[in-house]
Amino acid sequence: MTSLPVLEITKRSQEIFNIIVNNYLETGTPVGSGVISSHPEIGLSSASVRAIMAELEGAGLLFSPHTSSGRLPTHAGLRLFVDGLMELKNTLSVDSAAKFEPLAVGDGLSVNQALDKASLALSGLSKCAALVMAPSVDLSVNHIEFVPVQDRKILVILVFSNGHVENRLIEMPAGIPPHCLVEASNYMNGHYKGKPLSSIVQLADQDRLQHKAELDLLTSDLIGRGLASWSDEDASDEASLILNGQANLLQDVKVVDDLARVRMLFDKLEMRSHATQLMQSVISADGLQIFIGSEHDLFSETGCSVVLSPYRNADRKIIGAVGVIGPRHMNYARIIPMVDYTSKAIARFLS
Repeated sequence: MTSLPVLEITKRSQEIFNIIVNNYLETGTPVGSGVISSHPEIGLSSASVRAIMAELEGAGLLFSPHTSSGRLPTHAGLRLFVDGLMELKNTLSVDSAAKFEPLAVGDGLSVNQALDKASLALSGLSKCAALVMAPSVDLSVNHIEFVPVQDRKILVILVFSNGHVENRLIEMPAGIPPHCLVEASNYMNGHYKGKPLSSIVQLADQDRLQHKAELDLLTSDLIGRGLASWSDEDASDEASLILNGQANLLQDVKVVDDLARVRMLFDKLEMRSHATQLMQSVISADGLQIFIGSEHDLFSETGCSVVLSPYRNADRKIIGAVGVIGPRHMNYARIIPMVDYTSKAIARFLS
C-alpha cells in the first residue's frame, strides 16, 4: 500500500504490514502470525512471519497489546498507512455520488438546508458521524422586506450578497398600519442595502435613537423588532456546525468509558469555539486533512479520528469544511473519497 521508512524492510515485510493494518481497520483486533502465514500472498511459515513482525515492531510500526496476542499498528504505523491512501486518489462510486443529487439540482434549497442534506448523506454513506462547518461570515445584505402574515405576525426577510435568504417571524406591534411595513422596507433598503448585517443593526439603532425625520415612531419600533432577532446570533465570527449520524458512532463504541468520552466530544463540538478550532485546522492546511486520535486536541481522549476537507466559494476562498468522525479503525479508503466528493458537491452548489 505504501513504502515503509526503513530501507532494510523487504517487499514481503510491507505486505505483512498491510495485512495487519487492513485487518485492524476491518475488525479493530490484533492479528497473529498463524493467520498471516495462511494468507495466499505470503507463503511463509508462522516462525518466519513472527520474525518479520518483530522487525516491524522494532521499526516502531507495530506493537503487541498483550504478550500472547497478535500485532496492531502503532500510531506511527497507522499514520504511514493513511498517508499512503491519500496518494491513491480513490474516487466515489456512481451509486454513492447519486446521494448528493439534491445538491446538484438545487431545488430552491437554502444554504443551511443544503449543508444539512450534505451532512445527512455523508453520515448515511459512511455509517459514521458527519459534520459540516461554516463560518458565521458577516455578509452584506442586498434586500430587506417586512411581509404581513396571519395572526398578527410579520415575516422579516433578509437576502444576503451570496444569495442566502433568511426569515424571522416577529409579533406585529400594536397599532401598526400596513403602510408602516412598506415604509420600513423602503427605508432599510434605501439606507442600508449593501452593508454588512452587523453594521445595519448598529446603524439602525443609532437612527432610531436619533428619531430620523424619515422614521415615525411606529416604523422605528418595527425596524428595531425586525433586527433584534439577528443582533445576538450574528455577533460572533466563530464557525457554526451541523452534525448528523452521532448514533452511528455511539453504536460502534464497545466500552462504557469510551461512550462517555464520545458523548463529551459531541458536546464540545456543539460549542462554537471548538468548531472554530477545528475549522482553523483545515484552513491553515488548505486541503483534506486526517487527524488520527491524539493528533488533534478535540479527539485525543475519545479514540476517534476525523477526515476533514475544506469547501470553497465561487472566488475559491475556503469558507467551510465537511468531515467524518469515526473510530480510529474506520475504513479510511472508503471515507476519504466520500469526504472529498462531498466538499466538492457543496462548492458546486454554492457556486
